[in-house]
Amino acid sequence: MDDLSFLGNLEIDSVESLFNEYKKDPDSVDESWKKFFQGFEFAQRFYSDNVPVSNPELFDKEFKVINLIDAYRKRGHLFTKTNPVRTRRKYTPTLDLENYALSENDLNTEFHAGSDIGIGKSKLKDIVTYLQETYCKSVGAEFMFIRKPERLKWLKERMEKSKNQTEFSVEEKKQTYFYLQQAVGFENFIHKKFVGQKRFSLEGTENLIPALHEILNKGSLLGIDEFIVGMAHRGRLNVLANVLRKPYENIFQEFIADEYEDSIALGDVKYHLGYGNDIKTESGKTVRLNLAPNPSHLETVGPVIQGIARAKIEHKYNGDFNKICPISIHGDAAIAGQGVVYEVAQMAELYGYKTGGTIHLVINNQVGFTTNYLDARTSTYCTDIGKVTKAPIFHVNGDDVEALLHTIRIAMDYRQEFHTDVFIDILSYRKFGHNEGDEPRFTQPTLYKAIEIHPTPLDIYSDKLVETGIYTKEQIKESQKEFDSILELKLEESKKIKKTKIKQFLLEDWKNFKYSEKEDFSNHLQTGVSKEKLLEIAEKINFLPKDRKFFKKTHKLVEERRKTIEENRLDWALAELLAYGSLLMDGTSIRISGQDSIRGTFSHRHAAHVIEDTDKTFTPLKYLFENQPPFTVHNSPLNEYGVLGFEYGYALAKPDGLTIWEAQFGDFVNVAQVIIDQYIASAEEKWGIMNGLVMLLPHGFEGQGPEHSSARIERFLSVTARQNMQICNITTPANFFHVLRQHMKRKFMIPLIVFTPKSLLRHPKCISSLDDLTTGSFQEVYDDENVDVDEVRRVVFCTGKIYYDLLKRKEELNANDIALIRVEQLHPLPTEQLEAIKSKYKNALLHLWVQEEPENMGAWYYIQNQLKDFELIGVTRQASGSPATGLSKIHFLQQEEIIEKVFRHCDCELLNKYCGLQCMVGKSRKEILKQHKYFLNPIS
Repeated sequence: MDDLSFLGNLEIDSVESLFNEYKKDPDSVDESWKKFFQGFEFAQRFYSDNVPVSNPELFDKEFKVINLIDAYRKRGHLFTKTNPVRTRRKYTPTLDLENYALSENDLNTEFHAGSDIGIGKSKLKDIVTYLQETYCKSVGAEFMFIRKPERLKWLKERMEKSKNQTEFSVEEKKQTYFYLQQAVGFENFIHKKFVGQKRFSLEGTENLIPALHEILNKGSLLGIDEFIVGMAHRGRLNVLANVLRKPYENIFQEFIADEYEDSIALGDVKYHLGYGNDIKTESGKTVRLNLAPNPSHLETVGPVIQGIARAKIEHKYNGDFNKICPISIHGDAAIAGQGVVYEVAQMAELYGYKTGGTIHLVINNQVGFTTNYLDARTSTYCTDIGKVTKAPIFHVNGDDVEALLHTIRIAMDYRQEFHTDVFIDILSYRKFGHNEGDEPRFTQPTLYKAIEIHPTPLDIYSDKLVETGIYTKEQIKESQKEFDSILELKLEESKKIKKTKIKQFLLEDWKNFKYSEKEDFSNHLQTGVSKEKLLEIAEKINFLPKDRKFFKKTHKLVEERRKTIEENRLDWALAELLAYGSLLMDGTSIRISGQDSIRGTFSHRHAAHVIEDTDKTFTPLKYLFENQPPFTVHNSPLNEYGVLGFEYGYALAKPDGLTIWEAQFGDFVNVAQVIIDQYIASAEEKWGIMNGLVMLLPHGFEGQGPEHSSARIERFLSVTARQNMQICNITTPANFFHVLRQHMKRKFMIPLIVFTPKSLLRHPKCISSLDDLTTGSFQEVYDDENVDVDEVRRVVFCTGKIYYDLLKRKEELNANDIALIRVEQLHPLPTEQLEAIKSKYKNALLHLWVQEEPENMGAWYYIQNQLKDFELIGVTRQASGSPATGLSKIHFLQQEEIIEKVFRHCDCELLNKYCGLQCMVGKSRKEILKQHKYFLNPIS
């Protein structure tokens, strides 16, 4: 079919008009016309001036060759020789000449179109051969979807000038062989010495090791000082040994160890551990290389390394993206299947989260645990996620080490030039099953027949070096024998090591911090700030520049805040901002991120003010004084998993800064449960990692339904042990002020989880004075000051918002014989303080735990277990699978019933007088509970 036949139906004037529009702005015409005119201009450049331009049919064949070239660029990756063990799927249309209205009769015809690929006027057969070499050999490239012309031009020229190949020097080939020999030799040695033990070997993709060395070497030449790597367990031991230079004897010892040297309570399997080291590259430069620890949720580490990189970019490298580069090593099933990959991809170039581009390497085994790739994804490639952000994607034959190294060089240059992600899909295989004890032939018999007879990447490259005369077969054998001897010596050394030591990740950043001890939580740091300093901060944050125009409600907001200071009635938002201001004045940098965190979901924070008629903002906390630490607050993308992982990583790399993640509603934190379970709760016990991330989780039952009530206190409390987290449900602005300041003043760091209020943000009782901020410290427990101690018959323990509901009823009844005790810190539970309070009320007959949440949620089960001797009675909603009702009327009835049960008089004929259970004086506790428990059952 003639691709230009449509021209016959058009008026010349119309074409000319379109052409004139195109010359003014190429993007103003339809894409098909844009391509046509590009070809037309190309033909004009290479044909003599006496050819009439008004007759484009003369250039018909040239355009068809241009279409063919364009097809190779777009679809050449579908017809490559990139799969070492499978016959690739068939795609149509092919790149045959007939599909582009060309034929074998044209092969010896010369076309100026050859200039478009850099070879000048050439015969069609030479153009086709050149295109085949460039786009259909060991490297397939997907890049024509990129929308920025300068990037497209860069990639086309880079690949086409060299036919997508690099001619490596003899020394470079020898170095590559050395790294490949280490990779293969290490796997073979472990397979023989530790038979049947899991190691998740790299066998089949050993070329990853020389590839990583090439990244380090090329990157160092381009100015990169540091790399941060995240990877799953496939090949991890090999990377630790042969790239990060973790001593072989330490790795071997982990196969036989039965005790840890440090106080790590549980530790972790050897193929999850992290490591860091300074690595000297072939160029003689030294780079810092850190491999983050990673759980079996394979892609969880992705956002974590992004956060680490961003923190270092901002605080170590002064915002220079060229100084540090994240490397994310994926498995094919994981990158295609796990949603956090998409979340991280969408964050890649956002203002608050970008890291200057990540090198993504995919160990493409072409099979999951047992699942064929055809059953694991709908997309053509596992790397199609890269198209979301228009990142170049390369598919490389995992047997062709030089093709892989060539691609690495392109990727590193591109990353440094354009600061975007690059994906490299290493098509390879795994020699064994998912682990070394697994039998892959149960589910993949055909694939494993091919793998069984397939030579290793080392054998393939050794043969190539022997053929070219770089090595002899004898030299190859001797070299491999020498490396085996080295490993034998290291194995003997490993047997002399008595205990396994887990090297602390990012040790260089955490050298000034200690691990927390139980006694640390009994020490009350004085965290007050002078009144003069608080007033100075308040003046500066309640300020709007006169040379900028703001929304009138913004002016009203600022005036109300000024009035709040004058009246000495600080609400939650103002106390929070004063905490940030005081920390900035102390030299602490602050980063806050989350959905709607700038304004606050509940329109309370207003950390920045939008300048009217613009998309710019003014952030007062950035301008407290000259050369202050940075204060940044970012509205995050609409995800929790990826962003929480990112902020965890950020806090990991900036331990002396305050890093906060805030949930839009606390309920949404369940989407990030993997980060909570695998990092926040357990990282210290598994990997010796400290972290000071603060999580703000709006929590409170206010009739807004199941998804806007509970931040799942019970889930956090279920994974608490020793001092792994500090969990608070705070009821005063001043206590929030103090807990944030305390968090940054201690010599240790643990995650701080704060269940923050919603309705209390504007509750008339939830206020503090400036004096509350100038003295004192964080209060783990608030006793009730409005009681007659000797007359107290019921002691009510509670946490969070329900205190104010209870307080309202108590004040209505003037019930001074009921003590309301607020537990502000749920973990570590201040048991000694609570026991002292219990002992204080000697005449109390009932001790209640009151909560809004259902019986099986909230803190009840945790409190009941921690305070067994208190014989607490729970006043809760009825156990439920859903946190709350969806109908506000039912909610308020339930809430009222909870309050009523706490204050209800007993049926003891004391008429209208409120009962303090005087009728039970002298009776046993068993008798008391039997008679009165009926009105304290869970609320239906």
